[in-house]
Amino acid sequence: MFPTTKISKSFQTVVPSEIRKKYNIKGEDIIEWIDSDDGLKINIRKKVTDEDIIGSLSANFKYDSVKLKKMHNKGKKINKEMFK
Repeated sequence: MFPTTKISKSFQTVVPSEIRKKYNIKGEDIIEWIDSDDGLKINIRKKVTDEDIIGSLSANFKYDSVKLKKMHNKGKKINKEMFK
């Protein structure tokens, strides 16, 4: 049987504990709601910290760490040409 939750009057709900544990969902992670032809789907997007992206690029050019983090959070591919 699938876990279920109730939606409150203010449209809030709780992610069931077995789902949180299985997918290591933490506070400040983001739930994306995806409307598709097959029905409603969700995707969990993990919160990204500066430590997660440090070392993902070589530091031989100047870059804006705020811009880099925003792009990473949106799932965009990052390359050094973007920061010239």
